[in-house]
Amino acid sequence: MMSGSGRGTHEALMQAGPPPAHGPDGGAAGATARRTLPIRVEIARQLTRRRTQIALGFLVLLPILLALAFRLGGNDDNGAGAPALVDLATSGATNFTLFTLFVATGFLLVVVVALFAGDTVASEASWSSLRYLLAAPVPRSRLLQQKLAAALLYSAFALVLLPTVAYGVGGLFFGWDPAQSPLGTTFTTSESIARLAIVTGYLMVTLLFVAALGFTLGVYTDAPLGAVGGAVMLVIVSNILDAVTALGGLRNALPTHYSYAWTDVLSPEISYAQMGRGALWSLGYTLVLLTLAWRHFLRKDVVS
Repeated sequence: MMSGSGRGTHEALMQAGPPPAHGPDGGAAGATARRTLPIRVEIARQLTRRRTQIALGFLVLLPILLALAFRLGGNDDNGAGAPALVDLATSGATNFTLFTLFVATGFLLVVVVALFAGDTVASEASWSSLRYLLAAPVPRSRLLQQKLAAALLYSAFALVLLPTVAYGVGGLFFGWDPAQSPLGTTFTTSESIARLAIVTGYLMVTLLFVAALGFTLGVYTDAPLGAVGGAVMLVIVSNILDAVTALGGLRNALPTHYSYAWTDVLSPEISYAQMGRGALWSLGYTLVLLTLAWRHFLRKDVVS
């Protein structure tokens, strides 16, 4: 059964008459590729999707839920040992934002990015509207380019939205004090915001792998749930393998090994070594996966 947006796209394309002849790039003969499927149209279409609204809405709701949990739960810190991020979460807006990102990095942000990237092509196939998009007339490479661009834009927006909302909620609940490191260092407000920006930028780069994985699976399958769920499952498997210390140095090649390397920004002097390795591995996996996606889709017999 088609959803409202999928059914509307399908009916509109069906009323347009028979598909025109194809040009050498996979679109209609005589069509200008750069004018087909404008990015603003794809962004607007994705915004009307229920999954987009729910995902973004939950990112707004999460900091509020965490703040209420801290406020209602009180403070159980026994003062033993060095404080962790959870112990410092209520010390100000910046620390609350860092804690929110810490708890969201391993799973929530993975799901959101996989959802935006894995669903975008597979959903068109599940609605039986993909072949009509290609004939109406959108070249295959152009379709992948615009779909991927929209998915990455929404993923980037989500990664900016979460810390922005968390910072505002943290300030309202716990004050606007600058960040305190578990190592005992206190940063100025400008330093705190700059380090939050570094964390956000690093997460964008490392989660490119998740976006590429979900997008590639979405090209190979017509089931959106399979693409999104497959990407999340593979990330979970990578995290499990990363916990097996017997693998030794082999763990460095796992795409999730450097997921929390951004915690190095909490040091008095930021070390970029681990974050640099994490960024390079993510970009490498992304390039390979997107190459596979393009290679497969340009040769794929699209029947849905």
